[in-house]
Amino acid sequence: MFALKSIQLAIQPLIRCPLNKIVIKTMATKATPKKSVMNIKSSSPPSATSSSVYNPSKSDYDAVDDAIWRSGERVPYLAFATTLKTIEETSGRLKMIEILSNYFRSVIALSADDLIKSVYLCLNKVCPDYEGLEMGIGESLIIKAIAAATGRKVDQIKAEIEKKGDMGIVAELSRTNQKTLFAPPKLSVANVFDKFKQITQMSGNSTQAKKVEMIQSMLVACRECEARYLVRSLTGKLRIGLAEQSLLQALTQAVVLHNNVKMKRSSDKFKAEVAKHSLILKTAYCECPNYDRIIPVILEHGIEALPTHCQLTPGIPLKPMLAHPSKGVDEVLRRFDKSKFTCEYKYDGERAQIHYVGNGSVLIFSRNQENNTSKYPDIIKRMPNCITDEVKDFIIDCEAVAWDQQQKQILPFQVLSTRKRKNAEEGDIKIQVCLYVFDLLYLNGESLVAEPLSKRRDLLRAHFKSVEGEFTFAHSSDVNTLDEIQEFLEESIKGKCEGLMVKTLDVDASYEIAKRSKKWLKLKKDYLEGVGDTLDLVVIGGYRGKGKRTGVYGGYLLACYDDGTEEFQSICKIGTGFKDEDLENLANSLNEHVIDKPKSYYNYDESLRPDVWFDAVQVWEVKCADLSLSPVHKAAIGFVNDDKGISLRFPRYLRLRDDKKPDMATTASQVSEMYKNQEQIKAGNDDDDDEDDY
Repeated sequence: MFALKSIQLAIQPLIRCPLNKIVIKTMATKATPKKSVMNIKSSSPPSATSSSVYNPSKSDYDAVDDAIWRSGERVPYLAFATTLKTIEETSGRLKMIEILSNYFRSVIALSADDLIKSVYLCLNKVCPDYEGLEMGIGESLIIKAIAAATGRKVDQIKAEIEKKGDMGIVAELSRTNQKTLFAPPKLSVANVFDKFKQITQMSGNSTQAKKVEMIQSMLVACRECEARYLVRSLTGKLRIGLAEQSLLQALTQAVVLHNNVKMKRSSDKFKAEVAKHSLILKTAYCECPNYDRIIPVILEHGIEALPTHCQLTPGIPLKPMLAHPSKGVDEVLRRFDKSKFTCEYKYDGERAQIHYVGNGSVLIFSRNQENNTSKYPDIIKRMPNCITDEVKDFIIDCEAVAWDQQQKQILPFQVLSTRKRKNAEEGDIKIQVCLYVFDLLYLNGESLVAEPLSKRRDLLRAHFKSVEGEFTFAHSSDVNTLDEIQEFLEESIKGKCEGLMVKTLDVDASYEIAKRSKKWLKLKKDYLEGVGDTLDLVVIGGYRGKGKRTGVYGGYLLACYDDGTEEFQSICKIGTGFKDEDLENLANSLNEHVIDKPKSYYNYDESLRPDVWFDAVQVWEVKCADLSLSPVHKAAIGFVNDDKGISLRFPRYLRLRDDKKPDMATTASQVSEMYKNQEQIKAGNDDDDDEDDY
């Protein structure tokens, strides 16, 4: 007896340790089924130990019978990882949505408490964006954890990552060599999510070892493809090509089918129900981008109850309304016809959404809903001086612009970008900021987004006070004629602004959350030089430099974003507009996002194949001479011509747009409109020229 206990004590530390030569096979005991309060059917599926059993891509998928867990059990992480793998191997967007919706259906039917965590893991998040917790963990920490979990050397793992370009794949392959004395507990979605959240909340040098230990414990427990997606989540990129809009669509489909089990996907009724509920869900998410609030309402009351329970709330940032680019003054007059409109200066700064909560606290969010409050302590301090006594709470939309206090004039955006991004101290601030306020979205407990701009503007001016160089209203003029618009545009340029924002005042003048609306047109000074607007494009590839550019990239392949197909379509090669420091800085930052092959959602021609592919992470602002039809580029293909896309002639790099995410890039439909609005196209002249001059 004593000898047996001694053996048990001796092997206990080895239970989760990787072994090189010892393999002990164990039989997993079958758990007793728990009683279910959510079962749709009386039958329960058998537990599965292999992802080959789970197939969320089945066209006749059954939410209960085809799941690999029982009602009331935690969702196995293997089911989640297998779903991601299946999506990664699928090229069609509609099929991707169907696969994810099948997984969600099973979660809702069997383990509804895990739906929130499943949604966040799909988006590679642990909380709403504005809470500021990000999944990106340092590569060196993950490599240490992989090495500790698999018994491999760090140098071996680094070399393999360099070769394959995907840390997740390397982790998965490394796991195949791992041998353990006893099988550790299987991972669940809830367990992985909770550990991820713990990791993101850790800080300080003393926590590094704890992070490695926590990651190692999860890797040891990984089975099959789990390690691939576990590691990708930790690095901040799942690499499956699933955008948030697709997830919302999948969630809608899952809820509709859960409530109508016998409904067929191919039926008109299903399509109509999905369209109706999808609009409600997406609208609610735009006003209240917080799944911790949205998912419980869906589960308890249904999607139709979202407008009642998830409304615009100070403290929770909404996605901003965006303007549509305009070619020129003629288009403005044609678009608004007989409707009253106003012109405002378009300021060259940073979009700021300021929330004043009932307790008197001030929160500042970026256009991406990132919490920028700690960046602007000066704005927070001055805010009480800018409101009247009647104001209890509010949400305003404005532009934070660098301001020269001596010269009393606006400074370029490049000056503003030098300010410290986080945790700024008021005494250390050298670049002063003036807020130019142009909209009021919420006031004293009431949402104003459905009200016309004229009313919102009147309320704004009645409840806020202008303070020179600190807080002022966007300079505006309610003009009527072409000459008046032209004159005001020239004034804006002299005032060091980018141009004008033209907005309808009364007719169709609501604030359209998260939309690029034609109720707002931007008229930039660039239209006088050819193209009516700059473009925000995504970098997807690089061409190795020669001569003076040896060691960096000599050119890049850029793409626009098709929000219909959710793919990045090549639009130009670019090699001009860069300073030497730009070339070095951009190369260094992009080298962290090199991938071994193009994504399934990259649409390009083989003749354009770059030397190096990049994950779609960076957005650049680009200017060009004009746009033309292209036999090789794929931008907006099918919009103007069935066989040809659109390309940029003489593209020039302007700046990195780190305030924009890839899915916020210039869309294919915008590219086609810019192309059509060119004078030579209106005149019927277009040489199918495809010059990428660099």
